[in-house]
Amino acid sequence: QVTGHLDDCTCDVETIDAFNNYKLFPRLNELLQSDYFRYYKVNLKKPCPFWNDNSHCGIRDCAVKPCPSDKVPDGIRSGSYKYSEEANSLAEECEEAKRLGAVDGSLSEETQQAVLQWTRHDDSSDSFCEADDIYSPDAEYVDLLLNPERYTGYKGPDAWKIWNSIYEENCFKPHNVKRPLASGRGESFIYLPTWFSSVCVEKRAFYKLISGLHASINIHLSARYLLQDTWSEKKWGPNVTEFQQRFDEVLTRGEGPRRLKNLYFLYLIELRALSKVLPFFERPGFQLYTGNKSQDVEVKNLLLEILHLAKSFPLHFDENSFFAGNKKEAAKLKEEFRLHFKNISKIMDCVGCFKCRLWGKLQTQGLGTALKILFSENLIEKIPESGPSYGFQLTRQEIVALFNAFGRL
Repeated sequence: QVTGHLDDCTCDVETIDAFNNYKLFPRLNELLQSDYFRYYKVNLKKPCPFWNDNSHCGIRDCAVKPCPSDKVPDGIRSGSYKYSEEANSLAEECEEAKRLGAVDGSLSEETQQAVLQWTRHDDSSDSFCEADDIYSPDAEYVDLLLNPERYTGYKGPDAWKIWNSIYEENCFKPHNVKRPLASGRGESFIYLPTWFSSVCVEKRAFYKLISGLHASINIHLSARYLLQDTWSEKKWGPNVTEFQQRFDEVLTRGEGPRRLKNLYFLYLIELRALSKVLPFFERPGFQLYTGNKSQDVEVKNLLLEILHLAKSFPLHFDENSFFAGNKKEAAKLKEEFRLHFKNISKIMDCVGCFKCRLWGKLQTQGLGTALKILFSENLIEKIPESGPSYGFQLTRQEIVALFNAFGRL
C-alpha cells in the first residue's frame, strides 16, 4: 500500500527503495560501524524542562551503558582536530592538564580560532536544536553499536505524554481542531485532510517530518521487539502484530500508509541535506579525527563516496519551495519553524527511558542538523578551500548525529 508518488515531491517510493537498498545503505552501514561515528557524547541526566518528571523507567533494558573513557579513541576524547607529532606528544600532558582545568595546549593557533568560532556559531540563531553541553560532567560517551535502538518496555501514559506534547504543541495545528490521542497508544492521531490541505507547504512539511520521525522510531521498536524475557535468555526480533497495530491501513483507519509515506519524505529531506553539505567535508583540511591515521583517511574517503552518491540521486526534494514567498513573512515562518523544532529537541529530555532518550536526542539532533544545512546553502557555497570555515560549521556531535539519524531511516 505504500507505493507510487509522494505528496509535495517529484519523487516516488520505488525510486527511493532501489537507490537506498542497493546503493546507499550498504556503504552508510559500513561508515556507521567506524570509531568516529559509533561514539556519541550525550547528557542523559538533564532534567525535563516542561514538567516534573520522576517517572524514570525502572526496566533494566531502558538503561544505557556509557563507555569507560579508556575505551574511547584518544583522538575523539582529546578533541584535537590536527594531525601533528607535537599534538600527539602533548596528548598525555593534556589529559593531566584537563583534570586540573587548564587550557588544552595542544590546539594549534588556527584550531583555537576555529573552536572560538564554533562556540560563537553554536550560540547563534542558526541552530535548530537544544544541544547538550558536552563539557558538562554529566555528559558521557556512549557506544551506539552496544546500545541499539529497540523496544525496551517503555510505554503507556508516560510515552504517550511525550508524543502528545510534540504533536499538540509543536506541529502548527490550528487551535480549534481537536485531535484526540488515546492514552496508552501514543500514535492514534486523527488525520485531518481539510486542515492539511489548507496549510502552507512549510507547515505541512514540518508535520510530515515529525510524523516520519515517529514512524521510524515505531518501526525500529517493532523490528527489535523483546519477544522472550526469561532468566536464561532474552530474545529480540520482529513483532508483526505490533507493526500492524501502528501501520495497518484498516487498524489505523487509513492513517498507517500515510505515516510510512512521511518516513520517505523525511528520508528525502535528510538525503538532500547530505547532497548539499559536500563542500564542507571535501576540504583537504577537514579530518574525521580519531588518532588512527590510516583508518581516518579510509573513513573520510567512504564518507565522500556516500555524499557524492547522495548528490547523484535523480529526484531530489526541492527545498526552494520553502520560505519562498514574501520575505518578511518567510523570515517569520522560518523562525517559527526553528523554535518549534528546538522545543521538540528539549522535550527529548523528558523521555523516561534512557535508551529511548538517547536515540530520541540523537535523531532530533540529526534532523535539526539537516535543517541547519538546508537553510545555510549560501554559507556553504562560500566555504574557502583551506582554513577555517567561519560562516558555516558543524561540530563532531552534529556530524555523528546527522549520519546516524540518516542511518536509522
